[in-house]
Amino acid sequence: MVGRRDRRDRREAADREAAQRAGEASAAAATALETDASAPAVDDGSAARDAGAAAAAAAETAGPTLPSVPPDLTAAAFFDVDNTMMMGASIFHFARGLAARSFFSGADLRGFVWQQLKFRLGGEGSPESIRAHREAALSFVAGREVSELVELGEEIYDELMADRIWDGTRALAQMHLDAGQRVWLVTATPLELAAIIARRLGLTGALGTVAEHHDGVYTGRLVGELLHGPAKAHAVRALAAREGLDLRRCSAYSDSINDAPMLSVVGTAVAVNPDAELRGLARRNGWEIRDFRSGRKVARIGVPSVLGAGAVAGAVAAGAAYSRRRGWPSPP
Repeated sequence: MVGRRDRRDRREAADREAAQRAGEASAAAATALETDASAPAVDDGSAARDAGAAAAAAAETAGPTLPSVPPDLTAAAFFDVDNTMMMGASIFHFARGLAARSFFSGADLRGFVWQQLKFRLGGEGSPESIRAHREAALSFVAGREVSELVELGEEIYDELMADRIWDGTRALAQMHLDAGQRVWLVTATPLELAAIIARRLGLTGALGTVAEHHDGVYTGRLVGELLHGPAKAHAVRALAAREGLDLRRCSAYSDSINDAPMLSVVGTAVAVNPDAELRGLARRNGWEIRDFRSGRKVARIGVPSVLGAGAVAGAVAAGAAYSRRRGWPSPP
């Protein structure tokens, strides 16, 4: 009995350490990406000329210029992605796009879908199931160049994700931006894909799962663990420390009870399209609830992963049809 308890305690301590490492790595990577994005580009001046021309054209048709809001440097907002900012799961949409491009085989895709479904519907699961889920997620990127995944992510966002953004959640994010606050996505999705989504939405940046890479090639290992559950809270805390944020003045938004740790570290927590457990927790804690689903959509998206899993389960057939339309070879 004592031996079993000792093993459990060691496992829990290791899990906490991995979650903290994942959160800190994600915060460091998010800060680096934000710095890179804000650095001035060096070119022949054409970009500046194009930007100036676009600004002049916009000024001709725009109304009176409103005074800019001064930046609020100690407050920020953190948004989960899957079923909070986007309908369905971003990683599943990404998988569909990769399958259409023969990025992996049909068998690989089915194995990935099964592991994702078990992980999301079964909660945290055993260490073995979490390890299997992690290995399935890493099968996406091992041995691939970072630049290749980023390029594909840009294409797949346009094809399969852009029209799945919840207008209501996007408006909430814009509300924080309009108030001069910075806005980050926080997701278990790979950091590179999360950063693309954030940039396309005009947000500050993203905290995501950090996959290790050397010389621009993914190694197939994670830095820490998936950015899931407690790891998200660690990431938010670490980013707040780096950016000088007062977490009591920050807000967080999510649909899932798994994000309760993240919602609990900020001053304002909002349940968006919540699952049943999060809705109950929000009511007990007095958190605001926003639900942008209605009628049939509620039934379809009530279980966070079912919509995405169902989409990917048919991705071999859908991918083959899409490939034929685009003239690409069908997945094996």
